[in-house]
Amino acid sequence: MTLITSRRQVLAWVGQGMLVAAVGPSLQKGTGLAVLPDERLFDCFGDELDFGDLEPLVAFMQETPLDELIAGLVGKLRSGTDLRTLVAAGALANARTFGGQDYVGFHCAMALAPSLDMAGRLDGPGQPLPVLKVLYRNTQRIRECGGRAREVLRRIPDGDEAAEGTTLQGCVRGLDVRGAEQAFASLMRKDPAEGYEHLQPLVHDDADVHRVVLAWRAWDMLRLCGKHHAHTLLRQSVRYCVDQEKQLRERGPMSIRTLLPQLLDRHGFAKWQPGARRGDDGWLDALSQTVFGASREDAAAAVAEALAAGYSPEDVGEAISLAANKLLLCDPGRRDDRDAQKPRGSVHGASVGVHAQDAANAWREIARVTAPANAAASLIVGAYHTAGQSRNVQSQELALPDDRPGLNAKDSAALLEGARACIAARDQLGTCAFVRRYQALEGDPRAVFDLLLGFAVSEDGALHAEKFYRTAEREFATTRPARRWNHLVALGRVTASEHGWQAGGVARARELLRG
Repeated sequence: MTLITSRRQVLAWVGQGMLVAAVGPSLQKGTGLAVLPDERLFDCFGDELDFGDLEPLVAFMQETPLDELIAGLVGKLRSGTDLRTLVAAGALANARTFGGQDYVGFHCAMALAPSLDMAGRLDGPGQPLPVLKVLYRNTQRIRECGGRAREVLRRIPDGDEAAEGTTLQGCVRGLDVRGAEQAFASLMRKDPAEGYEHLQPLVHDDADVHRVVLAWRAWDMLRLCGKHHAHTLLRQSVRYCVDQEKQLRERGPMSIRTLLPQLLDRHGFAKWQPGARRGDDGWLDALSQTVFGASREDAAAAVAEALAAGYSPEDVGEAISLAANKLLLCDPGRRDDRDAQKPRGSVHGASVGVHAQDAANAWREIARVTAPANAAASLIVGAYHTAGQSRNVQSQELALPDDRPGLNAKDSAALLEGARACIAARDQLGTCAFVRRYQALEGDPRAVFDLLLGFAVSEDGALHAEKFYRTAEREFATTRPARRWNHLVALGRVTASEHGWQAGGVARARELLRG
């Protein structure tokens, strides 16, 4: 059982027990409380983490009542705290509270850096809105889960080392969270970049969107928090992988665990250096279709062969990304109305296409910052991850309408207004049609991104609006001109799908920022 090592933890546990007794078993699930402490609630180490100069702001994120948060954040902005610092503090508060082991919690963590990038696209008093929106959601979840009294991560003492012969992957596969934490801490003390390389085999162990996106977004957050906080941010992935290993034992590991070592060995990727061979559009479409339509194993093998043949990792990654994009453009939408905020026909939130594109982007980004062998492995697993999902969608992209009022306009501004009207009507395919028409007239893509940005800020997006906006923006920038508009069309569709459910805190933030 996990050790309880502080008076605050003891009081939290006792208080939790009293609350559980009061609300009864039937309400425990709704409160998010567990009956007994476990690794998700209390870490197996000693002292509380302290973030130095950022500590007061981190504690503010965890302790402030939700109805006071937005006013407090706006006050800090007006007193000179910049958005970057607020995001860094929010990320550390999130990591310390959840440790990568709460579904809403890690979605908040993954949205923080994208929200700052989105704010960088805005001017005027509303510029902080994307960040304030995500920080509100972040603190809301922290408060729902008990705040500081129930935070997960604690400091690992410098002398607390893993046993000799212990491997990080072995500990995770053995469900040894303490051993995994010790092993990872030892690696991170030497060099954060080297520690990140050792984290990758854990990420490769399963095709799971949250596994890879959390690993990428945690690394990306280092540009805001600094590498001295790398261990705090990256250990979230270690604990997430331990959690998932428990589920894998119930359903059995995916074939990638045996397939990946075989492909790496067959093609000599241990000593591989990336090639610079460029594929033409026909090659790109063929590989993308293989990843879209083939089995997971065949898609992984095809990507391994392309990399071994010297094709550029960028071109191979582009094919994976376009296959993921096609999943969204071929998706007929949700089949039922069980979720009021994601009704029948919607494609926002945790849909097959949004998840596939976010994952493909993360596999590509990790491949760009890791050593060659890990880069190759990331793209192979990325192809495996994307493939096998076409059974959930149509084989061809959904036909776009040609009868929307104003669709034949030759004025770019009129087409943008037509797209705006379709979004407001939740007309997904109409929005796509206006974006395609705008593309045909060679309009400025930045104007479309700016239109969609406003909705990505105002709407809730079912935890995915910020990530997916940033994914579409990044993939557009790294896809050749003949294919890149597919990403803007997909973003337009998701924007129309998510319209109508405004995010918490946004109205209050607008009001205060105007003042």
